[in-house]
Parts: sequence; C-alpha cells; structure tokens
Amino acid sequence: MSLPALSLRIKGTLMVLAGAVMISFSAVFVKVAHVGPSVSAFYRMAFGGIILFTLVVLTRKLVRLPRRSLYLIGICAICFACDLSVWHRSIFYVGPGLATILANFQVFFLAGVGIIFYKETLTLRYLISVPLAVLGLALLILHGGGKQYPHFYLGVLLGLSTAVAYSTYLLTLRHLQQGYATISAFLIISTISLLSAFALGGEILVTGESFVIPDASTWAALLAYGIAGQVLGSVFIIKGIGLIEASRAGLILLLQPTLSFIWDILFFKRPTTLLDLAGAVLAILSIYLGSTSRITPSNT
Repeated sequence: MSLPALSLRIKGTLMVLAGAVMISFSAVFVKVAHVGPSVSAFYRMAFGGIILFTLVVLTRKLVRLPRRSLYLIGICAICFACDLSVWHRSIFYVGPGLATILANFQVFFLAGVGIIFYKETLTLRYLISVPLAVLGLALLILHGGGKQYPHFYLGVLLGLSTAVAYSTYLLTLRHLQQGYATISAFLIISTISLLSAFALGGEILVTGESFVIPDASTWAALLAYGIAGQVLGSVFIIKGIGLIEASRAGLILLLQPTLSFIWDILFFKRPTTLLDLAGAVLAILSIYLGSTSRITPSNT
C-alpha cells in the first residue's frame, strides 16, 4: 500500500472512530435532559438541521431541489421522526445501552427486505449472525429489568420498532441518493433534519409536551446532542466511511452500541449480570456479522 493510500486509510479510520464515539453519547444526552422524549428529539433535529443547513449555504452547495425528490425527502423525514420518537421512549424504558443495541438490529430488517423484494442471496456468515442475535437478545431480556424499568418489555418492543423505522429511513435515503446523486448529501440531510423537527413539533403539540428548556444543564445536553449526534458525528462518518473498507467501518461503528452500553453502566449504574454482558457481546457480534456480510443478488 502506497504512503498516500495508507494516509487516507488512517484518516478515514480516525474520522469514523470519532463519529462513532460522538454518536455513542446520544442516548446519554436524551437520558440527562429534563424534557420529554419528543422534545429532545425535536431539538436534536432543529439544532442539527440549522447548523447543517448553514454549512450548506457557506459551502455554496445550496441548490433548488427537484420536485420529485421532495417526496422521498418527506418520507425520510417522517421515518426519521418516528425513529427518534420511538427510540427516545425506549431509552427511558430499557436504558440507553440496550435501547441503542436494539436500534442497531436494523441490519437484520434491511436484510429481510433484500431477501423478499430484491431476491438477494445470504452468506453463511449472515445466517450465523441471526441465531446469535436471537440468543443475545434473549439473554439481555431474561431477567426483565423489572425493578429498574417497570415498562421493560414495552421498551424492548419500542427498541425493535426503532430498528424498523430506521431501516425504512435508510432504504428511502439510499433510493433518494441513487436517484439524485448530484445533490449534496449535506443538503439532503439538513432538509430531512428540519422537516423531521417540524414533524416532531407537531407531535409535541398533539401530546401536550412543552417546548420549554427548563435549565442550563438541559440546554447543554440538547446542544451537545444536536452538535455531536446530528452534525459532527454524521459528518465524520460520512466523510470517513468512503476511505476505508466496509468491514473495517462496520467494526468501528460497533463502538456506538458498545460504548452506549458502557456509558449506561458507568453513568446510570445499570444493574448488569454476567448474563447481561454475555447477551450484549453476542448481540453486538451478531450486528457486526450481519452488517459486514456481503449479500448478493440471486442468479435465479
């Protein structure tokens, strides 16, 4: 490998690593903010969307979006709003660590879509990942967490629903980027962020939550959430992931659910048994295997 290529590989690795670490704190910010789940989601998308849109304007990448693209952008925004709304609730019901692991099960829903609709052929590596995921999840929910989380099983369902919503978002976003490759990815993400904030604002009005940010610590948490979770983390990953191999990127991105689980134990004193740890390891391993398995179109 030439020196310039090695330099780009190291740069890409560090960028994806930084992005994964930043995003791993997302659930922590949600947990410590003294606002409801929809409100924290609203401010993440509002703060992040405004910053990203400002960057688009400053870099002169602002263009008029084609009318047909707005339809897909709207679907992405609704899916992302649903994803955050449900995920934030699961954080309060099962804790930041498990909620983040469950959200990353989106790799299995994406594979299911590939099998059913695109007639893709699964590899042995992927087939191994599925029972590992089931076993890991079973160990994680075995004791139920009922003492600390009274709505634990509802939280598990919400976490898995997050994976479904995020899978739908990713599939739509992929279709959007393939159809409109000349449009800046940051313009698309900033527009989705602002529209998601609008949708979440509507949800807040319906549910009766308050937009008021009650104290300085919540301001700090929400600003950090918007900047680290929606802007810097995403930018670093988008920029870095194209410079390294998919398997390396998949391994590094596993830091997100892994660190989220660690932060849950360290910051919130999550009761953790050996079964919990074994379940988390198996679940994270299965996510890695599933996300780095190459699924190819069927020849039939």
